[in-house]
Amino acid sequence: MSALRLIPTTALLALSLSCSTVAPKTISKPRDLFNGKDFSGWEAYLVDPSVKLQDVWSVKDGLLICKGEPLGYIHTKEKFTTDFKLVVEWRWAPGKKPGNSGVLLRINGEPRGIPRCIEAQLKSGNAGDLYGFHGMKIDGDPARTSRKSGGDKLGEFVAVKRILTNENPPGEWNRYEILARGANLTVFVNGKKVNEAVDCDVVAGPIGLQSEGAEIHFRTVRIEPLPE
Repeated sequence: MSALRLIPTTALLALSLSCSTVAPKTISKPRDLFNGKDFSGWEAYLVDPSVKLQDVWSVKDGLLICKGEPLGYIHTKEKFTTDFKLVVEWRWAPGKKPGNSGVLLRINGEPRGIPRCIEAQLKSGNAGDLYGFHGMKIDGDPARTSRKSGGDKLGEFVAVKRILTNENPPGEWNRYEILARGANLTVFVNGKKVNEAVDCDVVAGPIGLQSEGAEIHFRTVRIEPLPE
């Protein structure tokens, strides 16, 4: 298994992404972003640089396993904008208390524990909620949309709450399908549409998976062309 390497903050800052709108990259065929073997194509950021990455993230029996501490995330080296379907399959560690995590889209700006991005929430019981952190633009149905200040950790952020809940019991596998079409996002959990957002910032950025307090497993991270 290839070990993840911790990138110094200064290096990450040098690689931080522009917030300008860019033309979408065409996804012509389905492609696995996680190969089931190692961390090829991925990098990482943790808030505590003294922690070894292999103590947080590992690959075993084709699963990507995150222990959940400390706060941080792994992210693709490749940057994506829009016009794709992202498929993520996850479960909370069987026999352990479920917790919090998230799928991060269009990561950009200064590296931090929760970066500037749009998050598709994975917190147990809340999968399908959408957030825009540190001023990342996102909007939705006014009845389900709120704007708050999260201080240094989250910045000014917007929450678009899910329409319904469709998660399986903790310990069982769940499937996210996130459709990014221009400035619009549509989210499905286990085959049902649970949320949609509009007027989102269209920014080039990696896709990320969070370490945020509980052990979580991933078995699929795949990008596909949008369905017709």
